[in-house]
Amino acid sequence: MNNKDQEFEALVHAYSADVYRFAYWLCKNASLAEDMTQETFARAWKSIDGLVDDRAAKAWLITILRREIARHFGRKRVDTVPIQETNIERLGNSPGLNAAEQLELHDAIFKLDNKYREPLLLQVLGGYSSQEIGTILDLPPSVVLTRVHRARQKLRKALSPETEISNVVRL
Repeated sequence: MNNKDQEFEALVHAYSADVYRFAYWLCKNASLAEDMTQETFARAWKSIDGLVDDRAAKAWLITILRREIARHFGRKRVDTVPIQETNIERLGNSPGLNAAEQLELHDAIFKLDNKYREPLLLQVLGGYSSQEIGTILDLPPSVVLTRVHRARQKLRKALSPETEISNVVRL
């Protein structure tokens, strides 16, 4: 196994779960998320020599993923599964929430406009800073902070009083 193979295998091992999880949140479809994750790593393989800083690998992969999803949805419209038919366990558990609250939370997140949902998910699921999210989404960090703040405000309004907004941080 040459160095390129080892480097790529390490990338897949380290980031495939994160890339899939983010793809799922964007696509709302497990099968499509798997396809997009696979396509992301196929494109990453082709351009692995362009990755100069290993510390930026996750952001690089997320950027590739976002472009793949945009390409996919630009070509055709796919059927999505209504949130009521989605297996909440596959979306990830939110500690402290019962199943009904998890469903309410995920439904509210899916209803957010993409310009609010993406920065929120990158922050919460990806653990990115506003600077890193700005780089991924090609936005100034101040815009990222504003969008994350507005996403949380919209979720507060959408959720019932029993569902704590603080649980959104743990998705």
